[in-house]
Amino acid sequence: MQDDFLLVMTTCPTKESATKLAKALVEAKIAACIQISSPMTSIYRWEDEICEESEFNLQIKCTAQNYSALEVKVKQLHPYQVPELIAVSLTNGLPAYFDWIKETTTP
Repeated sequence: MQDDFLLVMTTCPTKESATKLAKALVEAKIAACIQISSPMTSIYRWEDEICEESEFNLQIKCTAQNYSALEVKVKQLHPYQVPELIAVSLTNGLPAYFDWIKETTTP
């Protein structure tokens, strides 16, 4: 089961853009579940400026097999020029939950 499942993280500038992205990924069966956080503050450097923005974090659960499709869809729908997209392998967890991820992301 190792490396079969991912937790992918990205951020969006508004709740509306986060919700639109999340719904598109779940409707396309690329992701099983996406949690959208409350607004948080991100501080980062962009184009040699220090920026401070409110953002919404998305925690995306999917199979490793669907990562390429997820990346394409995020780049297509995301409002940022260079969106954060970080994937972490899930090596432990409830087997029934992993089964559910696989079942809900299989076309």
